[in-house]
Amino acid sequence: MTEIRTEVLVVGGGLGGVAAALAAASAGRGVVLTEETDWIGGQLTAQGVPPDEHPWIESFGATASYRRLRRGIRDYYRAHYPLRAEALALDALNPGAGRVSKLCHEPRVALAVLESMLAPHRSAGRLTVLLEHRPTSAETSGDRVDAVTLAGPDGDVVVRFDLVLDATEGGDLLPMAGVEFAVGAESRDEHDEPHAPEVADPANLQGITYCFALSHHAGQDHTIDRPQMYDFWRSYRPEFWPGPLLGLLAPDPRTLEPVPRTFVPNPEADPLAVSADQSADAGDKELWGFRRILARGMHREGAFDSDITLVNWPLNDYWLRPALEIDGVSTAEDVAVAHHEAKQLSKSVLYWLQTELGFPGLRLRHDVMGSRDGLAKSAYVRESRRIRAVTTVTEHDVSLAVLGPHGRKAHPDSVGVGSYRIDLHPSTSGDGYVDVASTPFEIPLGALLPQRVENLLPAAKNIGTTHITNGCYRLHPVEWNAGEVAGHLAAFALREGISPRAVRERRFDEFARVLDRAGVQRHWPDVRGY
Repeated sequence: MTEIRTEVLVVGGGLGGVAAALAAASAGRGVVLTEETDWIGGQLTAQGVPPDEHPWIESFGATASYRRLRRGIRDYYRAHYPLRAEALALDALNPGAGRVSKLCHEPRVALAVLESMLAPHRSAGRLTVLLEHRPTSAETSGDRVDAVTLAGPDGDVVVRFDLVLDATEGGDLLPMAGVEFAVGAESRDEHDEPHAPEVADPANLQGITYCFALSHHAGQDHTIDRPQMYDFWRSYRPEFWPGPLLGLLAPDPRTLEPVPRTFVPNPEADPLAVSADQSADAGDKELWGFRRILARGMHREGAFDSDITLVNWPLNDYWLRPALEIDGVSTAEDVAVAHHEAKQLSKSVLYWLQTELGFPGLRLRHDVMGSRDGLAKSAYVRESRRIRAVTTVTEHDVSLAVLGPHGRKAHPDSVGVGSYRIDLHPSTSGDGYVDVASTPFEIPLGALLPQRVENLLPAAKNIGTTHITNGCYRLHPVEWNAGEVAGHLAAFALREGISPRAVRERRFDEFARVLDRAGVQRHWPDVRGY
């Protein structure tokens, strides 16, 4: 067993974890960043999900470092890919011309840019990155966490620290460290949220998805072996679905009306004509272009013989059982079954496309996802355990129906901004889509502060939201913002010798100036039309 001492431990190398490590290391603190897979970047890389963002992202509504990440991705394509002149000249280059995002791109490109952002701090010795390390336990004393044990490829590693940030996908440190948390759906009585169920349901979690990448090669046969669970998934028909799950008829998430999808690989339309604005059009009716991450038409003729599309569709959302361990509900064995079944669902979608829809030329791109089985290295996790926070963001703080067309909830301790519809995917308790309009929102510092524990901070999707508001706080730029602020907060608290909670109570104005200098946008301008 190896023991390490650091000032700040960041457990989880997703977007929030990387942003947290970058912020704390930039402030001169010693940081250890851990990650379960061999890729940092979480949603953007190991999970393979192009960024879900608000319509103003090209102009405002994100931190300066998140903008640097986005610029870096575009610059990578300009420097290394054979873009045609018209694409090369675009300031707002969308490499995949996907409709889900103004910046659809391949996971490895984001990985390269994130690694480059961390590189100076690794070279300076301020940052140590432990890949393929998973937290297994925590030591505590009173209201503090003293150490976290990680299982790694060469044995266990114990890390001791001053402050620890939980940036895991499921809020995994919270139960290990005895931190009070919420999981699943709160009851309507708890926060009086219009879309909350009457009775609390800890087992009610949004589905997970194992994404995968495809190219299409006419005249070739890349048909995979028949998945073990294909017969089950081929016949599965959810009660709230208009037909079999493996089919092109699916609910519109916003209206719940049955809407046919289309699937035409490598369409001839010019990708430069694609407009990506989810606020106007979810973009999910034409599946090939929905999350396309490489558009061959963006490049010089002959450079690529196929587009590459990312399959994260209604067809491969998995919700049969929770993918988190929950006391009295699910065990580690149950979670393992959930992940197996979710992978089988994604493989069944591909097999169905190849055999029944008639596209044997669809090639599963193991190389794009960096995995042996061709699926993403880890599941796209939409919902985490959430700290019992000093401030809990509820539906009343973000709902357009509650606040009105010009309403906005202002937080005096705002440390960031975000905007996205309240977007809940089908869940493990049998709920269908909940997809309702919200207003641009702020991130209160109180949502990053546990009610009791002094030296643990959330740094991902585990901040103080509810099952409902997680639906708009879980997206890429908001997770990055939360992680970045947690990293800055850890560094500031260490510099001043005070607790993170005391920063909010007694030194917030000074901390806010730190965020302002770092380019963390804390308030929205007067935007309309959401």
